[in-house]
Amino acid sequence: MLTREMKDSGVEWIGEIPKYWDLKRMKYILTERKMKNDPIITEEILSLSVERGVFPYSEKTGGGNKAKTDLTAYKVAFPNDIVINSMNVLAGAVGLSRYKGAVSPVYYTLYDDTGKIDINYYYYLFQTEAFQRSLLGLGNGIMMKESSTGKLNTIRMRIPMEKLFALRLPLPPKDIQNKIVEFIGTKVEAIDKIITNTKQSIGELKKYRKTIITETVTKGIDATVQVKDSGIEVLGKINVNYNVIPLGYLGTLQNGISKSGEYFGEGYPFVSYGDVYNNRVLPFLVKGLVRSTKEEQNLYSVKKGDIFFTRTSEIIEEVGMASVCLSSIEQATFAGFLIRFRPNYDNQLISEYARYYLESTFIRDFFAKEMNLVTRASLSQPLLKRLPIILPNLKEQKRIVSYLDIQTKRIDTLIQDKEKVIIELQKYKKSLTYEYVTGKKEV
Repeated sequence: MLTREMKDSGVEWIGEIPKYWDLKRMKYILTERKMKNDPIITEEILSLSVERGVFPYSEKTGGGNKAKTDLTAYKVAFPNDIVINSMNVLAGAVGLSRYKGAVSPVYYTLYDDTGKIDINYYYYLFQTEAFQRSLLGLGNGIMMKESSTGKLNTIRMRIPMEKLFALRLPLPPKDIQNKIVEFIGTKVEAIDKIITNTKQSIGELKKYRKTIITETVTKGIDATVQVKDSGIEVLGKINVNYNVIPLGYLGTLQNGISKSGEYFGEGYPFVSYGDVYNNRVLPFLVKGLVRSTKEEQNLYSVKKGDIFFTRTSEIIEEVGMASVCLSSIEQATFAGFLIRFRPNYDNQLISEYARYYLESTFIRDFFAKEMNLVTRASLSQPLLKRLPIILPNLKEQKRIVSYLDIQTKRIDTLIQDKEKVIIELQKYKKSLTYEYVTGKKEV
């Protein structure tokens, strides 16, 4: 229960604060570090993400922007600098650096040159959702929509430093800042530990799911069945009654359509890279629209049974991701970053079976073994034609699908429950942080 008298801060997102707290513009609290890495001060490049905060670029995995070779174009950040991505701050791209290193020119680095504040206090403040939402409108053209999951989707545009510096922020006495930081740090550490453990559990469940799928499509449902050598290293031993047929013998392959930017945003359904990469089953209502002709819609059509593969990526794990179309999308076309596989009319490959088969562990192993990874992982039609498909008879494919539907649904339910726990914990962490950094709860 609060024992302090409160006052209206006059700032909507902050609300009431303790009466003895000050309120000042950011420019009177923090200083922008404008030090350029010219001449070269450091060769350590730092990156920033919503999930990890500030970390060495050498530890970065996955896609994203590549570091520049000219390090003199970078700024320098020091330990205990707050680093903000001016292009993505609304999504929470704020971190507290533990390193000395070079950061992107689009990042802002803020520090305390007075010794009168606890920099961690403002790091926590900047991570609150209330603060991030308050920035809406500071960058011309920024738009934000809230999805069904509560996530903020933004069109990125740089927020000028002078607009950030004009924001009014709470300024408690330093000893109160210290207490808030210590309290939040302890709470956040405990919450983050639970989140980390939950994520690890989800990872194990996903591995288990993939293992069940792999074992089932190679050997079937009967654990006592006889096996034979498939003759293909990545497949190993398979059910003696199954055949292995290259994908190219089961249907036709086609690259997608290339369209310039002026054609996007209106017209007819357009299957994009994200529709395939994010979904093992192609969504019936895809996000994209494109102006396409009848001829293009016929040539680049999207029909039930089609399988779409992602073509390129900077890492092998993200190339060749497959999405199966279980329902035709009328008047749709698909993007040039995709390859469409369309089964032959004899229908030896059931779509639902293909959906599970393409999640098997050996699919990535096959691509990794066959691809040239000198520059980018790149999937081609000739390579896809060689992709080995373990092919039971149609009756057996249906049995496998029924079995895996049950098994994966059970695992997916567990994963979804754990993901909900993580979402709730993250919301709680942000809510707790906001309540204490604005003084609504007393340490």
